[in-house]
Amino acid sequence: MSLRPRSGEQVPSLTARIARASNPGGTTAIWVRDRLGGLWNDEDFAAWYPRDGRPGLSPAQLATVCVLQFLLGLSDRQAAEAVRCRIDFKYALALELDDPGFHHSVLSDFRERLAVDDRADRLLDLALVRLKDAGLVRERTTQRTDSTHVLAAVRDLTRLELVTEAVRAALEEVARTAGHLLAGLVDEEWGRRYGRPVRLGKNPTRPKTRILAAGTNAYQLLERLHQDGSSYRPGPAAQALRQIIVQNYYRDVAGRLRWRTADDGGLPPSSSVIVSPYDTTARYVRHGHIIRWKGFAAHLTETCAAGSANVITDVATTSAATNDGQALPGIHTRLARRGLLPAEHLVDGGYTSLVHLERAACEHQITVTGPLPGNPTSQHRRNEGFDRDDFHIDFDRRQVTCPQGQVSAGWHGPYPTSSLTAAPLIVARFTKSQCRPCPARTRCTTTADSARTVGFPPRELRDLQLRVRAEQQTPDWKTRYAVRSGVEGTMNEFAHGHGMRRCRYRGQPKAHLQHVLTAIAVNIERLSSLSATEEASSPRPPTAFQTFLDQQELPRPKSWRTLGT
Repeated sequence: MSLRPRSGEQVPSLTARIARASNPGGTTAIWVRDRLGGLWNDEDFAAWYPRDGRPGLSPAQLATVCVLQFLLGLSDRQAAEAVRCRIDFKYALALELDDPGFHHSVLSDFRERLAVDDRADRLLDLALVRLKDAGLVRERTTQRTDSTHVLAAVRDLTRLELVTEAVRAALEEVARTAGHLLAGLVDEEWGRRYGRPVRLGKNPTRPKTRILAAGTNAYQLLERLHQDGSSYRPGPAAQALRQIIVQNYYRDVAGRLRWRTADDGGLPPSSSVIVSPYDTTARYVRHGHIIRWKGFAAHLTETCAAGSANVITDVATTSAATNDGQALPGIHTRLARRGLLPAEHLVDGGYTSLVHLERAACEHQITVTGPLPGNPTSQHRRNEGFDRDDFHIDFDRRQVTCPQGQVSAGWHGPYPTSSLTAAPLIVARFTKSQCRPCPARTRCTTTADSARTVGFPPRELRDLQLRVRAEQQTPDWKTRYAVRSGVEGTMNEFAHGHGMRRCRYRGQPKAHLQHVLTAIAVNIERLSSLSATEEASSPRPPTAFQTFLDQQELPRPKSWRTLGT
């Protein structure tokens, strides 16, 4: 299917006249056409289509329909019906009134094309260019970022259910593509066990028998596929089954199939464990004792400068097992590509690290504002004894002096850390002969026969750490950082207003596409609701009691964030 760009399309006069007459106040779809001239042009998608073949539908129109679909919460069928029946949709797409539209399955095919490579981000790039050209968003303002959990479109399976369902999914795949391979392998017992979706619950009957049977069947099926490897290439379900078996079973020295546990065989880390044979990109994560989910994490970045509307400038969809801080460099890279870098970036403690603060300042001239992680020493956590900040560090002499005047005997590093977000670490060591006779030893070390070691970052990062921690105690920093809490309202808008917390499609690429289309829809919704002269929403009027306090000239906090300060 090829692309035949249609440049400079104008809204048909009859469509425009009836749309204006039936919607004198305008709608969001009409605003997209009037204010932005449409979000995209067909030329923007030319690289995504071959040069020859049967001409396809306009990708600019299909992308606009996808955004309006997410804006209004429509299914594919409802969106296709809206194109056929709604005047404002025809106006936004520059269609004649008698245009029959398209079949709803076209939208699914178009999303498949958008989910390849980084096309979803490119779609957001182009939309932000239109907003930037219209003067609705600009560079070097204040922006803020936060993340939320996203549930994958899969069932919550126990480990036994996962193995059994993985076998069933592989059988379905093989039966659909190479059914002859199952001859002589599948019998009546296999039909009873895998003939329908698996629902065993947390306490199934005869669990050990089921575990052994599912594992044995899985190995038999994989061996059959391997024997016929020259004529059959395993599909995604068979490949997922292979990995699921490895993460749940092992063979002992006698060659017997054994079920993995934490003490027997060992369990793989959750960052690499498949939780569903139908979505191999979803991961299981637990934050604290309350939040547990299987899926992904969505990171939203928006402008929050006073006197202008808040615009979503970046969306990132990562594995649920990915640390928030690992997403920050990618966010800045994409914002730089779009010409929308902030002057100050407000984030929470999950994104801040010395490495990222220094990198953002050096590479992009961005001030990342957020609470730095606290001192990790046990003395600091207990608020007793000598923590790291009580030691004097002399970088020129490469030595550390303890509060009792002892000078370190060793200086090692800097060593790279295992975390991608942590700074390199220098370690200064004291000897046992220094620490044992010390009268304050119990305030410094917890073991009678141990010596104190002090870890700290290199000089440049250490100076940055001290400067930032000192700045975080000032009223000015607290006032600036208070603006970050507004991003919680954006998270609520996405999660409850547009259903972002639950994936509509399977796989991380499609989940990311869902988040990008939702972000564009939210931008359009926010900006189209503003009047022509209104640049930002008006402040909330004071309550009756607040008005009374003002009349009596009694002081009152202007915001709840100022309480206790």
